[in-house]
Amino acid sequence: MGNRRIAGHLAAVFTILIWGTTFISTKVLLNDFMSVEILFFRFVMGFVALFLVCPHRLKTADHRQEITFVLAGLCGVCLYYLLENIALTYTMASNVGVIISVAPFFTAVLSHLFMKSEGRLRINFFIGFVVAMAGVSLISFNGRGLELNPIGDILAVLAAFVWACYSILIRKISNFGYPVILTTRRTFFYGILFMVLALFFFDFKIGAERF
Repeated sequence: MGNRRIAGHLAAVFTILIWGTTFISTKVLLNDFMSVEILFFRFVMGFVALFLVCPHRLKTADHRQEITFVLAGLCGVCLYYLLENIALTYTMASNVGVIISVAPFFTAVLSHLFMKSEGRLRINFFIGFVVAMAGVSLISFNGRGLELNPIGDILAVLAAFVWACYSILIRKISNFGYPVILTTRRTFFYGILFMVLALFFFDFKIGAERF
C-alpha cells in the first residue's frame, strides 16, 4: 500500500511537470494555430499513440459505464482544453496557470458532495489550499503585478471547474476495473468526437490550406 501511494505521488508530480509546459507551448502555438486546431491535433495524436501501444478493444459492461466515458470525454478532453486554450488567447499564461490551480479545490468539493467514500472537508484542507495558491501565485507572477483579463480569467475558472467534473468521472471509471490505457483511449475517442462537432463553429483548416 505504501509503495502504491509513493508511486501515485511520483506520477502526480510528473504529471504536474508535463502539465505546466502545456500553458507555454500552447501560448506559442496560438501564434500560428487556432485553439480548436491545437486541441484537435493534440488528441488525435494521443489517440493514435495509445492505439499503437495497446490495440485491444475495450468492451464495457453496460450503457451506464459507456455514458460515463462519454461525459469524461466531453469534460476532460473537449471542454476543459477548449476553454483553457481560448482563455490563453485573452489572458496571460501565468494567469491561466494560477487559476487552473483551483481545480483541486473544486474536485474536493465535488467529491464531498457526490462521492460517499469521501470524508468531511476540514479546516486543514482550506488552510493548505490557501498556502498552496499563494505559493503558485508567487512562482507564476515572479514579482510582476496581477493583470486581470475578465473574459480569459473567467474562462480559466470554468476550465478548472470542468476539470474537477472530469476528475470525479475518472474516479468512477477507475472503479470499473478496466486497463488504464484502454479507458484513456476510450475517453479520448469521445472527446475527439465532440471536438469534431466543435470544428463546425470555428474556421477550421487542415494541411496547406491554413497557411
